Order: sequence, then structure tokens, then C-alpha cells
Amino acid sequence: MRDHDYWVYIRTNKHRTTLYIGVTSDLEGRLWEHRWGEMSGFAKRYHLNRLVWFEHFREISDTIACEKQLKGWLRRRKNALIEKTNPPWLDLSANWDEQPRPDFVRWDTEEMIRDSSLRSE
Repeated sequence: MRDHDYWVYIRTNKHRTTLYIGVTSDLEGRLWEHRWGEMSGFAKRYHLNRLVWFEHFREISDTIACEKQLKGWLRRRKNALIEKTNPPWLDLSANWDEQPRPDFVRWDTEEMIRDSSLRSE
């Protein structure tokens, strides 16, 4: 059986005023499209060219479930998720091969649901 690779990712702009949550099967290619304006729409309009969070999945159903759940969260909960693994909000796509990476831990849905400090209202 072939291994599949899917990612959920969060992008923002220079001033962190807007977040974009997306799904892709080619993270590096998608980052290139965002960075060079190859994609029209929301991300291009708001200059969302900084990758601040991502998570890898093997199953598309898990990937889509994660994306939908994140999109339902309040902004402060999304911020907390980013700050858990990337406190300085580094652009993780800058110098992709050279960038120091935060220690990404697989996102634990149950842990995030139980954490009342991150609960949606």
C-alpha cells in the first residue's frame, strides 16, 4: 500500500492580522504558489505569505477533519495552537532547508478539546 502525504497548514501576513487554513498533498509546491502569487483568492488578497503552523497526515479524511475543526475555532484558540509549537511565529517556509524548526508534536485532538483555556465559546 502506498503511503500518502497530506498537510493542514496555517499562513498569516507580516502583521499577523489574518489567518488562512489550508490543506494540500504537496506542501512545498503550495508554499511556492503562495509566495509567488500563483494562487488567486483570499491568501493572495491578504498577502498571507508566512507559514506559521503545519501538520502532516497519512489519511485524507484525518486531514480534512483537522482542517474543519481548526476553521471552527475562535482566533485565540488558533493563536494558542501556533504559539504551542512556534512561539515567535517564525515563517517556517523561509529558507525552507535552513530554517530552525520548532519541535513539532502531533496535534492531539483529545488534548486540545479537554484544554479549557483553548475552548471555543
